Amino acid sequence: MKTNQLLNESGLISRLDSRILELDIKGIADNSSDVAKGFVFVAIKGFEIDGHGFIDQAIEKGAALVIGEQGITRLGVPYLQVENSRKALGILARNFYGRPSDQKIMIGITGTNGKTTTSYMLQHFLESNGMSCSVIGTNQNIINGEKMKSSNTTPNSLALHKLLTLSQDEVVIMEVSSHGLAQYRLEGIEFDYGLFLNLHHEHLDYHSSMEEYFQAKLTMFNQMKEHGIAVVNTDNEWGRKLCGILQTKGKPIYAIGTSTECNLRVAKFHSLSSTMRVIESNETYQMVAAMTGMHNMYNTLMAYGTSLLLGIPKEKLLNSIHHFKGVDGRFEITKLAKGSIVIVDYAHTPDAISYCLETAKSQGAQRITHIFGFRGNRDASKRKHMLSISAEMSDRYILTLDDLNNVSPGDMLEVLNQLNETYGNSKGSIVPDRTLAIQQAIHESKEGDWIVITGKGHEKYQQTFHLPTDSDRETVNYIIKQN
Repeated sequence: MKTNQLLNESGLISRLDSRILELDIKGIADNSSDVAKGFVFVAIKGFEIDGHGFIDQAIEKGAALVIGEQGITRLGVPYLQVENSRKALGILARNFYGRPSDQKIMIGITGTNGKTTTSYMLQHFLESNGMSCSVIGTNQNIINGEKMKSSNTTPNSLALHKLLTLSQDEVVIMEVSSHGLAQYRLEGIEFDYGLFLNLHHEHLDYHSSMEEYFQAKLTMFNQMKEHGIAVVNTDNEWGRKLCGILQTKGKPIYAIGTSTECNLRVAKFHSLSSTMRVIESNETYQMVAAMTGMHNMYNTLMAYGTSLLLGIPKEKLLNSIHHFKGVDGRFEITKLAKGSIVIVDYAHTPDAISYCLETAKSQGAQRITHIFGFRGNRDASKRKHMLSISAEMSDRYILTLDDLNNVSPGDMLEVLNQLNETYGNSKGSIVPDRTLAIQQAIHESKEGDWIVITGKGHEKYQQTFHLPTDSDRETVNYIIKQN
């Protein structure tokens, strides 16, 4: 591809002479080790590593053009200074790979809680009705039916465009994180449907305020295709704010919630049976949530409403809901022989923990033991809220270690003690080893008890614990087999 094609719509062509515009570009890299002859190297200043320090290495490997943010001269190859390297990378990747998002039905799902569950529900609803789907998200990426490991909820723009080029599926369902939006990982992507699930206290170690967090989420709705539709949960205050902004811009909205103004309205929800009465297109009918709990009522409706917009008949969708098998690490239920129940869930925000514990109560839990911890070097401001909710809603809680992320076990244990003294109560205890905390709760449980383990969900442990297991689910299964 010629440089002038690669830089199309970037606003940079006028700054290059005609000889450079005719360079034959063979590829793009943002990692110098991936550079080959004829590549463009985009130098990005990361949080730990600055790509500008690897420009010489990229040139040695054959880079024909270098793009970066710093003022650099006399490189030996053309250098183009830009205001934002991450944004430039997205534009280059889009052009180099032939605007792959234009050829797909692109569905972006954003929100603090429920992105993974909603994406898998939506995949199931669409695929069970004849539409092939790629899924890009937290648990894994699924392209052409092949499962691939994912390192981030939202890949960077170069990796993302490569995945879209690989995909032969009709629909692409993407989890869209606020980090991904703030870091321009979705630059060059446009969406047919943008789903806004909710916004709650989270990531305030990265975003300075809830307003800044919201503004990051809003970015996705500025990247909609011409006739793109926003599907919004208006029972969330930030969802209502989003609707107000989109309405002033004349953007189409499909509202979901309990308000009489919603396109898909919940008239009544029964928590024990997870059934609801909905009103849609002036028709009232019964449906069941695809998973247990009020939060999954919303997840179900978001996936269901989007599927309706894609033209799938209501009757077929209602049948698909009954055959949904759940999501790894999202309110996974294991029934023990003694009559107690263990839940493994990814909940790691105050609201998600509240939903999780409330769901256990609504399903008849006689006594709840809640096991959880806090991730090191992550939003510390939410910890007191998580603990206060657990202390109020559970009959007993056990604080334990989660991912340490370079925080020492001793320092995290001190944090747990301080939090427990300040925000906990007499129902709480601290068992640092996560596997032993789970073992203790299972051994002490009686018929009717529910043990709710939150924070990790499907994820592997980052550190070694006493039992020879590498995830919460594996720990539960190991303890069951030992008994």
